[in-house]
Amino acid sequence: MARYPEIPALFFSKRTGEKTFTQEEVYKLLQQWGAALINELDIRDVEVESTPTSNILAVVTVSEVGRPQAGDILYAASAGKFRGFVSSAASVGWVDLGGP
Repeated sequence: MARYPEIPALFFSKRTGEKTFTQEEVYKLLQQWGAALINELDIRDVEVESTPTSNILAVVTVSEVGRPQAGDILYAASAGKFRGFVSSAASVGWVDLGGP
C-alpha cells in the first residue's frame, strides 16, 4: 500500500513564540509536498497498471480452479470452451464465452 506524504504543519500559535512562515516559505513547502504526492501517485499508477486484470488458465475442468476471482478466464479442455468467472449480485460461477 502506498504511503502518501502528509501536508506539513505550517501555522503555529503566535502566543507560544514558535516560528511563523513567510508566504514564500509556505508556497515552497506546499510545492515540495505536491511534488512528493505526485511522485507517490505516479508510482502507484505504475503498480496498478502492471497488475493483470484477469488470469487466463488452461485446465481440463473448471473444478480444478481452487478459488476463482471475478474476471478469470479459462479454457476447459474437456468441454472445448473458453469460460469466464462471473461474480455479481445476480450470479456467481463460470459462464461460457461466445459461440456455441
